[in-house]
Amino acid sequence: MKKNFSILVVDDDTSHRTMLSTLLTGWGYTIFEANDGQPAIEMVKERYFDLILMDIRMLKVSGLEAMEKIKQINPAIPIIIMTAYSSIDTAVGALKNGAYDYLTKPIDFDKLRLTIGRATERLLLKEENQRLRLSLKEQFDRQNIIARSTIMTQLLDTVAQVATSEATVLITGESGTGKELIAGATHYNSARREGPFVKINCAAITESLLESELFGHEKGSFTGAQRRKEGKFIQAHGGSIFLDEVSEMPLSMQVKLLRVLQEREITRVGGEDVIPMDVRVITATNKNLADLVREGKFREDLYYRLNVVDIYLPALRERREDIPPIAQHYLQNLATKNRKEIIGFTPEAMDMLVRYHWPGNVRELINTVERGVVLCQNQHVGIESLRLMEADQMMTPAPHPSAAMGEMRPLDEVEKEAILFTLEATGNNKSETARQLGITRKTLHKKLKTYGVMP
Repeated sequence: MKKNFSILVVDDDTSHRTMLSTLLTGWGYTIFEANDGQPAIEMVKERYFDLILMDIRMLKVSGLEAMEKIKQINPAIPIIIMTAYSSIDTAVGALKNGAYDYLTKPIDFDKLRLTIGRATERLLLKEENQRLRLSLKEQFDRQNIIARSTIMTQLLDTVAQVATSEATVLITGESGTGKELIAGATHYNSARREGPFVKINCAAITESLLESELFGHEKGSFTGAQRRKEGKFIQAHGGSIFLDEVSEMPLSMQVKLLRVLQEREITRVGGEDVIPMDVRVITATNKNLADLVREGKFREDLYYRLNVVDIYLPALRERREDIPPIAQHYLQNLATKNRKEIIGFTPEAMDMLVRYHWPGNVRELINTVERGVVLCQNQHVGIESLRLMEADQMMTPAPHPSAAMGEMRPLDEVEKEAILFTLEATGNNKSETARQLGITRKTLHKKLKTYGVMP
């Protein structure tokens, strides 16, 4: 047990308060005393207490009044109410209003010790969970996932927590959003990270071959089966298997996959041996499986088996703050790959990238950046190299926060919006903003002064 928990004992009965303080000190707690509700409130304002043991009836400020004020100061602090047997109804009301527990007078010392023990164990558990979350954030391997938007950083926090479990994970989202990267992050941040990470696209393999690919086959089990083959599940033993586009799996295969998930064993095509497996299953789809279940195209029992943890990956247009850093990251990589000295985008080009609605999501953005790098003839990728105009004319661009659709605006206005947007996306980091825009910090300062943003 932690020996330095601090407990505030609040009771206007001096002898009772002294007795409790002596007893709790003997049990290893650090004790502070208050003779009424009001001084207890003032003490909570001044310092932190792990727990409060408070009488419900006091002359000036009652325990209930004090608890209400204390909960406003620190809603997480556990408060144990002490009351006479005749006031149990009042104590039950206190529980509804946030008290941790109540004890009746005269105090049963064994029950007191047990109640305080439970409260302190709960505090230790909360502290451990907080440490674990911080540790996960520090140790989490993003697997090249670039995220600055709130929605994505929260999603990665969820992935970090889910990764440490053995739960089956279903990743949903539009095509091109990076579901495979999330699957990889789930595996490589798990206890199975040293094991294999096997991937298979269920939509890319015909129904007749899919069973063999997943479960393997025996020699001679069908025409062309000249030797035994181990399937993806056996290859993934001790690690994870990623079933992409699981929604495209035929119903006949869904039955077999369900059995594998339930029994945790497989049988090769044409074989009789039952082979136990130790595999974590991660699946992904760009379709709504619940809708497919209602349409009779996906088994309901398999859906619930796969959807233990559902991670929704938002479309790129739902997290526009991520566009500048993603574009700049791939520009640097692709410029090196193509042996070009390109350092960034023009403000007009970045503005277009941010405003475009990206039906192909991150995959389309990467292809666009690559096209821009290949066609670029100077140090900054411009609009003419991106060639998004043809797509822009065919599909309505996503709304821009300060510009009407189709409105022709002066170049300096477009430049200002691009700079201010990038500045906001980088958390007001001027060096990073200048780097992403492909201009010097001195030039950025000059332009911000022109816009009246800096003195």
